[in-house]
Amino acid sequence: MTPVAQAAVNRRRLQSLDALRGFVMVIMLLDHVRENWYLYMNVPDPVNPVTVEPVMFFIRIVTNLCAPVFVALTGLGAYLYSQNHTRAETAAYLVKRGLLLMAIDVTLLTFAWTVKLPMTFWLQVIWAIGACMIALAALIYLPKKLLLALGLLIVAGHNLLDGVRLLPGEPGFVAWALLHQRDMIALPFGAFARTSYPVLPWIGVIVLGYLLGSWYERDQSSAADSGRRVRRLLALGFGMLAAFVVLRALNVYGDKPWVAGDSALHTMMGFIALTKYPPSLLFLLQTLGVGVILLALFERWEGHPWLNALAVFGGAPMFFYILHIYVLRALYHVAFMIWGPTHGVSFGLDNVNWLWLWYAVLLPVLYVPTAWYSRLKARRRDIAWLKYF
Repeated sequence: MTPVAQAAVNRRRLQSLDALRGFVMVIMLLDHVRENWYLYMNVPDPVNPVTVEPVMFFIRIVTNLCAPVFVALTGLGAYLYSQNHTRAETAAYLVKRGLLLMAIDVTLLTFAWTVKLPMTFWLQVIWAIGACMIALAALIYLPKKLLLALGLLIVAGHNLLDGVRLLPGEPGFVAWALLHQRDMIALPFGAFARTSYPVLPWIGVIVLGYLLGSWYERDQSSAADSGRRVRRLLALGFGMLAAFVVLRALNVYGDKPWVAGDSALHTMMGFIALTKYPPSLLFLLQTLGVGVILLALFERWEGHPWLNALAVFGGAPMFFYILHIYVLRALYHVAFMIWGPTHGVSFGLDNVNWLWLWYAVLLPVLYVPTAWYSRLKARRRDIAWLKYF
């Protein structure tokens, strides 16, 4: 293969990763539109099929893909970065970007969600990704076999720790709340930190994503390698989904038990309603299984115009994340000032069709600045800080 052809294959291969990253950005927007305009429609964790309307239930189930896929792709991206950098350079990059993401979450994003004092710092998915990157910076020095064993142990075994509950003031409470127990941590001056995304299971996910990057090494770039990789990804993805179905049917481990509903629909909803905070083994098998299958299909379908559009969102994920949060929150506060609280203490829309309308309007509107930034990021590689966004 000529150098030009080789470079073209590499670009297409990376496009499939950006397209998957863009796909989860696009469906994340749908979830956040729901979250802003339907605050009065509670969607608990795990999703309760008895109390949640089916349309809200399935929106939540689909958008559950976002966090696991993005964390895994972060690990995979770190492996690709390591192909052109030393281990020390890769670790330094992971630490710097991880710290930046954590800072963004407790400043820009906390301010967007919470505009009153005392502050509640929501340690959400961006915080968790940053913490996982810092953990990965240390773990990449381990031998790959040991790293694989550790990643599998965390993902498959962390539910054994579900019964460990610590109370505020008990020794180790803060560390445990950050690692595995979703809770509130008291801070000075009456502030709190909400550990929405306890990081222990996500560390396992980023580790496994990092190791998956070995399937994308530079010497596996030919068309034959791509075909073999697609087959391996499909086998892995469907294998994870099969493991999910078997374990869920056994109903003995991996999440809260499910029970049959009063209809086939509610029984099915109960079967797939899983715990995200922290993500259970079954939650990760279901979501990452779908994610791996999509990664394979996006590589097989590369070159399609709609895939190119998804890759634009995936080329500037942090820019899009911050932008869409601020746009949604600004729209919400404007609506609140005009119409006031229409459902309890919050403003909310009555017809779920408004959700689809807002989503259809916002997606192309947000595409324009994201495409501009994505092109800037690709063109101006001399501006070092752009790679962190």
